[in-house]
Amino acid sequence: MDTARFVTLAALAVTLLGDLPALTGSHIQSELPLVSGLGPAVSEGGADRTEGQLLLPCSALPAQPPPSSVHSVRPSDISTVAAIGALPPILPGDQQVQTDRSAVATVIGRLSELLSLFNPELSTLQLDHTHQHRSLSEQAEALALSLRSSEARPSDRGWRLILLFSGEQPCPCDTQVSPAVQSAVEQVESAVQVLHRQVPRALVSVVPWVGQTGQALGGRRCGQCEGALSAAGVRLTDAVLTRALEEALEQQLVEKQWYNDREDFTVHIQALPTGTGTDYKVGGRETPAGHDALRLALQLWTGLLQPMGEQPAMEDNDISPVVCPTKDCPFLRTHRNSFPSSPQPRSRTLHKSNATPPTPTHTPTSTQNHTTTHSSTPTVPKPLDPVLGSELHCTDHSPSDTPPTSVHYLRPGDIKVVAAIGDSLTAGNGVGANPNNILDVLKQYRGLSWSIGGDQTLNTVTTLPNLLRRFNAALTGFSVGIGNTAANAFLNQAQPGATTVDLPGQVHTLVKLMKQDQRVDFQRDWKLVTVFIGGNDLCDYCTDSIYFSPRNFMIRIQQALDILHKEVPRVFVNLVEPMHITPLRRLHQDRSLGCPTLIVNILCRCVVKPKEGSRELQTLNDLNRAYQRAVLELVDSGRYDTRDDFTVVVQPFFREVVLPLLQDGRPDRTFFTPDCFHLSQKAQSHMARSLWNNMLEPLGNKTDVQNFTTGFTLHCPSQHAPFLRTYRNSNYSYPDPDPTEPPIKDWGSDLTCKNRAPSDSPPTSAHRLRPGDVRVVAALGDSLSAGFGVRAKSILTLKTEWRGLSWSIGGDKKLETVTTLPNILKEFNPSLFGFSTGQGKANTRFNMAQSGAKAADIPEQVENLIQALKDSPEVDFDNDWKMVTLFIGGNDLCQYCLDRDTLSVQNYSQHLRDSLDLLYREVPRVFVNLLEILQIEGLRRIKDDSLGCSLLQKNMCPCFLIPGEDSLELSEIKRVNREYQMETERLVSGGRYDGREDFTVVIQPYFRNSIIPLAADGKPDLSFFSVDCFHFSERGHAEMAIALWNNMLEPVGRKQVYNNFTHNRRKIHCPSKDQPYFFTRNNSFPWRTPSTLPAINTVPLWAAMVILAAGLLIGCLTTWLLLSRKAQQRVREKERGLELPSTAL
Repeated sequence: MDTARFVTLAALAVTLLGDLPALTGSHIQSELPLVSGLGPAVSEGGADRTEGQLLLPCSALPAQPPPSSVHSVRPSDISTVAAIGALPPILPGDQQVQTDRSAVATVIGRLSELLSLFNPELSTLQLDHTHQHRSLSEQAEALALSLRSSEARPSDRGWRLILLFSGEQPCPCDTQVSPAVQSAVEQVESAVQVLHRQVPRALVSVVPWVGQTGQALGGRRCGQCEGALSAAGVRLTDAVLTRALEEALEQQLVEKQWYNDREDFTVHIQALPTGTGTDYKVGGRETPAGHDALRLALQLWTGLLQPMGEQPAMEDNDISPVVCPTKDCPFLRTHRNSFPSSPQPRSRTLHKSNATPPTPTHTPTSTQNHTTTHSSTPTVPKPLDPVLGSELHCTDHSPSDTPPTSVHYLRPGDIKVVAAIGDSLTAGNGVGANPNNILDVLKQYRGLSWSIGGDQTLNTVTTLPNLLRRFNAALTGFSVGIGNTAANAFLNQAQPGATTVDLPGQVHTLVKLMKQDQRVDFQRDWKLVTVFIGGNDLCDYCTDSIYFSPRNFMIRIQQALDILHKEVPRVFVNLVEPMHITPLRRLHQDRSLGCPTLIVNILCRCVVKPKEGSRELQTLNDLNRAYQRAVLELVDSGRYDTRDDFTVVVQPFFREVVLPLLQDGRPDRTFFTPDCFHLSQKAQSHMARSLWNNMLEPLGNKTDVQNFTTGFTLHCPSQHAPFLRTYRNSNYSYPDPDPTEPPIKDWGSDLTCKNRAPSDSPPTSAHRLRPGDVRVVAALGDSLSAGFGVRAKSILTLKTEWRGLSWSIGGDKKLETVTTLPNILKEFNPSLFGFSTGQGKANTRFNMAQSGAKAADIPEQVENLIQALKDSPEVDFDNDWKMVTLFIGGNDLCQYCLDRDTLSVQNYSQHLRDSLDLLYREVPRVFVNLLEILQIEGLRRIKDDSLGCSLLQKNMCPCFLIPGEDSLELSEIKRVNREYQMETERLVSGGRYDGREDFTVVIQPYFRNSIIPLAADGKPDLSFFSVDCFHFSERGHAEMAIALWNNMLEPVGRKQVYNNFTHNRRKIHCPSKDQPYFFTRNNSFPWRTPSTLPAINTVPLWAAMVILAAGLLIGCLTTWLLLSRKAQQRVREKERGLELPSTAL
């Protein structure tokens, strides 16, 4: 058996058992066309691009004869994979352009790689690019023709898997999305009809798809409205449209019953997370949604194997669970084998109909044909709706005798103008929705909005304006009807998906409208403005905990209120506390409710995804409470009570939320819109009543619970307290400010870990390494690891290297005063050795870093380290466990534009590879921390007038800091920065260093998305940086050490990929009881088995050279002997020839 074939068969066998690491990289890439997805993918254009690994821990099932029914088809029975339709480009960011290899080809290629593990003879059929702009039915005709022509090949007579990516999608800017959804369904229907007529032995999997808003399939643009959508607004639109399209397709296909009239044909509807392959701008930067080509392929695979009617699982941190066929369920799922006991076809929608909440006893108030206007003309009151309407039994509705000049003497009847800012709850998304129509969630029922809607009257619609109109019929400013036109919205400036970042912009627009509209007397009218925000901040906090920190939350609200305070006279501001959001999770924990949890996973994954009892859920609760406290602290500061005609009052009715329940104890869906996320008119009626009552309750005694399960009576102004309550007319005293925290004396940390013991006996595996087992530390890198300028106070001391304070290798003092990785490790093993101390190189020990070093210098540093380890009497070279931290690349990037060839991405990767290979071959018992280079672009924001910052910063990093904004040079270096990171990850993820049990390399990615720490004024906090505004200070080094340590205790695939530089002495994580080891790839994925194929030749280089020389010498000697022997034989034969004739004579 030749070597290449042996490697290929071994690779396939190991892959089926789930052991992939040693099979990636350059070792077998050329011999493994069927499993090329295991390593770096090469596009048709030749560009090398990492798309991840296909971790498939599936065992081979016993072979079976080909089935006669499509409902018994196994993955191994599929002989052809084909696709029609299109996807938007998969590549993220500025690489999101059409390439020769389309998005569909990329995804189908990945899926084919998965299926080829079960059938190596699988073929993939892709229509050429001339068909991509045809209709779906025309593509289906072309595909059928291609399949018929391929039937001559025996390998193509098996079962076909055809993926149909739905055609042109409805644009969220369209006035009516329902007809557009129906049009998309008709396109799919016509294509399936063609396939049904012409293609036998086929399983058609329809993939409903809505790409990023503003870009439908085929590149159709939505037009002008796309710029008005925030990131959360985009997610809402995409999620709802995809869900609506999926349900409509199922209903249509179920009615036709195409999957049940033949044994050799069926149709399957995929349920996929929305936004796959798109980027959403969150936290001020482009953040991939995590659904690239690989993840989409895995989701398609999961959809093919899971029973219909189940929503696909979504895991955090971009890790998709891999589903395998089992002995009990070996088939690709169809409706029949998903519901074997069901005699009639049922769609997912029908299957879940039993869980649909009972039809409500009331009908949401329709505003489709309402005629409400902003006039004082009274309307004929309708009969009281006992659920949506309200009774107000107040006897005194009169305003003040003369308009008050003080906000503390403001009666309800004095209010002339109402306004509101906020998010989708105030915009009215889905408030009046039909409970069975998910598309209605996209409609903005602004006339029904709890705090600003003015449709109909209080008898039928309970809103704050309708309550106030009982006291002042001339009230204006409220919104009416459905939609977001100027006429509908008026002074309702809330926008779906808004976060606190959007509030200042909403306020600017609001103030401008108040000043310009003739219905508002800007100087004399009393205005009531309701502010409610925070839900989307909570929904996105896990994408960027700094950007959505409580402090930044408060700062943004402060900015909005400051504008109102500065520019608008006579204002009473209701600042509603952020809702306690975690109780809403129950709606998505009970599947019997039939809630579209998949949608909410996309809209609000930071709230829905954390598991009960998890640290993530506790973090969410803590943040929710911190937001609520931030609002109180802002107002209690007295900042907005410097004028007699302005005040801000916190209304706390949402501090606690009691979820409405049915008699059987399940959440009552009638209080929610069809997405089980937004609040219906029934719930918003409760909110309006709670807000009204809060406004009439004195400060210090306000209701702070929103109980949806109980009714309550609306309050009335009393004779003794006829005013809206403020701090002054409530006799409320603001609490004293918190005492000023003492100045920080040092950047030490407190370690709370109780179990610090090492292993009972020294481990032999790097995957069982505890902190207390590490005996030796070392570092490789540049000036950041050398401690350059850590404590510099001027440019004169900038060049000093405080190596004892270096984040990864410094050992000065103890952890309580100096936070470094060695000082943390010393708490677990006091006999730790190798760390550097003091200044300069006198006590550098195993800190091999050199200021100014580039990646090309690391191999030499490794050689020096190996020699130092062997020479040190303090080190047992063979038995001591060694931790080496490698961080390099800053100087390469900063000088890239000066020498692109030498500092290319390929050379950077090669230098890292050479360095790690040397460690791998020469040093036993090593745990390597390999850090990705940080995103240097953020340093452009760091500005200061000091000599060091203004003079030195640009010279330190000219290629990043000199180019102008939006320049091609800046775009290029940002791309190279990301490619450096990707190459670092690719080098390790291929399993190159997994061939030895006592060696591992782990990527620590906390700098992947670098965040510049901000000060209280919102500007970069210079205390983290040295005097050159480029290198880190001692505070910055302490934060780097903590981030590195915490990364080491997080599983691979779930590591934090951003830095959280905020001072907290107790934020160092501890090893858990269940996982007391540093995390590696092997112990992060328990089902993985150790590699049986060494990734790198473990023979030392010198030994290889000796063997080679010896081989050459032996070969030469052997050849010489053979040639000599043949020469002698020829001589003897010649002599014998001469002798024979003489004898004859």
